[in-house]
Amino acid sequence: MVVDPKHASANGRKRSQRPQKSHREVADELRARIRSGTLRAGQRMPTQARLADEFGVERGVVRQALHLLQTEHLLTNVSKGSPATVAPDLGLSRTLTGPGVAPQPTMVTLGPRIAAAFAAPHVEIDALCLTSVSLNLAVGEGLRQIHVGELNPAKIDVRVLLPGRDIDLAFPVPVEGRGDDDLVRERWLAQRNAQGQVLQHNLLALRATHGIDVHVSFRALPFTPPVKLYLLNGMEALFAYYTLSRRKEEIDDEHLELYDSEGTQSMLFAFEQGAGLRDTTFVEQSHLWFNALWETISSELTLTS
Repeated sequence: MVVDPKHASANGRKRSQRPQKSHREVADELRARIRSGTLRAGQRMPTQARLADEFGVERGVVRQALHLLQTEHLLTNVSKGSPATVAPDLGLSRTLTGPGVAPQPTMVTLGPRIAAAFAAPHVEIDALCLTSVSLNLAVGEGLRQIHVGELNPAKIDVRVLLPGRDIDLAFPVPVEGRGDDDLVRERWLAQRNAQGQVLQHNLLALRATHGIDVHVSFRALPFTPPVKLYLLNGMEALFAYYTLSRRKEEIDDEHLELYDSEGTQSMLFAFEQGAGLRDTTFVEQSHLWFNALWETISSELTLTS
């Protein structure tokens, strides 16, 4: 019997026709092998072609899985060329990501997830947030890997929903209420605009430097979002609450008490398409919710004062 090569595994057995694994499922299996010692520290990994064959997936899925494990410091030298290497230092204190891991602060979780998303040929990121500070910081690792040649997506689409400038913000706000000269609001608006402009500039620059088809769009919400949401490549939804606190800050030489949230410290809950009915439904409904906001009550946003 002749077996179609695309259905043959590395050991010659015919691949099953099950639905293709996600990159996180591949990463979970490889992570388990590393932590169990089946793949030892310093050992070279199988080639991407062999792993794709073994798991019955495309090489792009394998690359995403390997890049995810690299962000977890379990692999080194992940590229399109030679096989990756299991990291020589596998300290158990390393923070790992993946299904079953407890929620972690935004800036612990978001960067590695976005870096892994950048390994896809078509990167799609949707975000709903207060200022895009966390998003701006989180894309840094993915951009770095593109600039050093470790990643080379063909297309990047980013959509961001932010509060509009003309609404009455629920937060940040002065504890004593708004005055004629609302320094808190002015600072938020300046930060929203500056962060959006930097994000847009850094991503659009990839058109000239790497020939990547990049599109970045912003729209304004008519309300202050009580939560933040990040949707990655149609496969993941990362969700967090903005938890308010009362604190003192100095703004333009004035000492003010205000209600605000530390967005970078908000605990992110991760949901993945295909990781069970609950996760899959949450991802799908999050996309429907985001698209509905984008297409209905949001409006054009200009990142100017």
